[in-house]
Amino acid sequence: MTSPHRSGGLLARMRRRRAVPRSKARRRIASATRLLAALVLAGGLYTAFAPAISAEDAPLSPAAMEGKELFDNSCITCHGSGGEGIQGRGPSLVGVGAASVEFQVGTGRMPLGSQSAQAIEKPPVFNEEQTRQIAQYVQELGGGPDLPEGTDLRSGGDVAVGGEIFRLNCSQCHAFGGGGGALSSGKFAPRLSDTTDRVIWAAMLSGPQNMPVFGDNQLTPDEKRDVIAYIQDTLKENDPGGFNLGRLGPTTEGLAVFVVGMTALIFTALWIAGKS
Repeated sequence: MTSPHRSGGLLARMRRRRAVPRSKARRRIASATRLLAALVLAGGLYTAFAPAISAEDAPLSPAAMEGKELFDNSCITCHGSGGEGIQGRGPSLVGVGAASVEFQVGTGRMPLGSQSAQAIEKPPVFNEEQTRQIAQYVQELGGGPDLPEGTDLRSGGDVAVGGEIFRLNCSQCHAFGGGGGALSSGKFAPRLSDTTDRVIWAAMLSGPQNMPVFGDNQLTPDEKRDVIAYIQDTLKENDPGGFNLGRLGPTTEGLAVFVVGMTALIFTALWIAGKS
């Protein structure tokens, strides 16, 4: 016979053992509830502050609609239906902005003619209005650097200040006279003699190929106007000294002086010797 005292102790121990798993289960349920509440809160905050619709679903402006039609006919093969890019063919255009499109398409570098060290400037496929439309479409896809309105972007620029900025930041590649120059791996810096204000501004904003990006944090809009004023009002002037030798700098000038000058001196010396 089991005593009532022992029976009561056994029942108490069994109840405690049952209570332990129940307590663990409650804690697990509470942890899962808190985690679910945190996820719901995070999702709610994202929904509240994130854009309500994606860029592809956003309504496009009339200019962007025209640009989308041009894009779908000429650019979709390499850059994808939504500008997301295709691996091995073309990079994503989401976030590059209208500035990049105006530079690449406006100078004929795009559509790309052939795979080479860098895109070569050639006659544009699209006219100025079509280029602006494609640029507007890409701008509305994902934002990015955009250009000011108008074609005269150097008005009010300080030529002297622009010259200092150009010599400090640009002359290493484009040469002091803006004649361009060779870079590594078959690349080169182009001449600046036939560029427009918008192309120069777009190049500074987008940093094509080997060129660094000069955003508004690096060069303010006023400084960009100064640089463009220097390029357009000084580097494009007629050369008062005569033939500019490509404006490639002192190397070609020194070589020309040596070859021409020394040849003239040698023939002069021979002529004098023959006469005497």
